[in-house]
Amino acid sequence: MIVTRLLAGGSRSMRTAMVAALVLMGPLTAKAADDFPFDFELILDAKRMGPVKRLPILTVEPNGNAVIDLWCKTVQGRVELAGNTIKIEAAPLPEELPSMMASGQCSPERMQADQDLLAALTQVTEWRRQNGAVVFNGPTMLRFHASSH
Repeated sequence: MIVTRLLAGGSRSMRTAMVAALVLMGPLTAKAADDFPFDFELILDAKRMGPVKRLPILTVEPNGNAVIDLWCKTVQGRVELAGNTIKIEAAPLPEELPSMMASGQCSPERMQADQDLLAALTQVTEWRRQNGAVVFNGPTMLRFHASSH
């Protein structure tokens, strides 16, 4: 309402400048707050398991296709977004171990962690950005950070 009064009562150049500022600021603020980080490698905020450096990574394409790299295995997925709601569907875990894994990399603990993380991801219902991270809410809260490389 204040903006409307200023636009109605101000000079033409002031109105033009205000309209331009509003047009430029509107999409930027909405985009910064609402856009999901598509095509970024989102790395799970977790401690490494043993000497293996691999951490789970979620990558989501703008069309909703996703790749979920777990502690040991990788599955394809589908992500549906509507505002701050999210639904993640994932293919079942493959039976075989990845061919590029080093000997002993997929311990029973890491394979159980694959199952647990996949279950947690498929139960998330909301997402948000918080302090540079992407946070998924569900029965288990999951924090991801965009890869810096």
